[in-house]
Amino acid sequence: MNTPRFSTTRHSDFSKTLRSRVNAYFKTNNISKHANKSMVSKTVFMLFVFFAPLVLINTGIIHHALLLFVLYIISGLGMAGIGMGIMHDAIHGSYSKNRKVNKYLGYTMNLIGANATVWKIQHNVLHHTYTNIQQADDDINVPFFLRFSPHARKHRVQKFQHIYVWFFYSISTLLWITAKDFVRLHRYKKMGFLNKKGEYRREMLKLIGWKLIYYSYALILPLVMAPLSPGLIILAFLGMHLVTGLCISSVFQVAHIMPATEYPLADGDGIIENDWFMHQLATTSNFSPGSRFFSWLIGGLNYQVEHHLLPNVCHIHYRKISHIVMQTAQEYGLPYHMKKTFVSAVADHMRMLRQLGRTEIGTATS
Repeated sequence: MNTPRFSTTRHSDFSKTLRSRVNAYFKTNNISKHANKSMVSKTVFMLFVFFAPLVLINTGIIHHALLLFVLYIISGLGMAGIGMGIMHDAIHGSYSKNRKVNKYLGYTMNLIGANATVWKIQHNVLHHTYTNIQQADDDINVPFFLRFSPHARKHRVQKFQHIYVWFFYSISTLLWITAKDFVRLHRYKKMGFLNKKGEYRREMLKLIGWKLIYYSYALILPLVMAPLSPGLIILAFLGMHLVTGLCISSVFQVAHIMPATEYPLADGDGIIENDWFMHQLATTSNFSPGSRFFSWLIGGLNYQVEHHLLPNVCHIHYRKISHIVMQTAQEYGLPYHMKKTFVSAVADHMRMLRQLGRTEIGTATS
């Protein structure tokens, strides 16, 4: 894998100042960077929202199709809450200072049908390190009918991607639980990951095992226990994932595929112009900072700038430290992208997708 490197000559004291101020905030207030009681309560709540509807369905007491769909959709919202608000922090190691706690809570990713190992490589390593860099950031390496970077190849079909992309967002978790995890695990091995003796085989066996567990309680048991037609149960199961996929994909993508964000390319020597911290500010955007409930609901991912700069800090603290990050960026003359509402962020995201679908390579710049 040919990976770009970040500049060591063009940098500022921004990162040193930011870390010093954030550390001082936690020390002065005598609080941990990790989860607090509110975060623990949220964890219990999201797990309950995901599992409780499935338990009810699996008892066989649900006789009405409408109630079946409602329960599956509620479970889907819990699934999204687990993905954005529990496993995300745990796999980053920011949920707890105890590695075992992070490891086991990271397995909640497996409980909702995906895979923690694949996610860690895709998200923690490739996306967080090489944000918005074509071919290096796996979040923008998409099939030919989508174009998430101005440096990607353009196809005619992409002209309407800002319309049909929402369908693919909605089926994203369905792809995860069926094919994508297997494809990516194999690809990551070829890229040089999972290169310890027997590691790939072990991870593949674990991936299969976890998926069998997930399908057992989320689909097979309901097919056996629920006194409704198999077609209805499968349709309700698919509906759960459509809700989850749309929620998760929308939240993650509007943080980076935006008119204001940049898509840097490495020079002939494989060097990115900015240092890593400046790069994160240039390629990431916040949204809806005024809504505490929305922020709680989506795991603080409306504060993506803070998350990318300080992934070792639990999301429960993002709102409080965002003022420190914004002020420090302004002092150093660095960008701090933000949209006031989620609706305006989605509108800008659609505008950017439309632009990317209608301009040639390298012309859809920020």
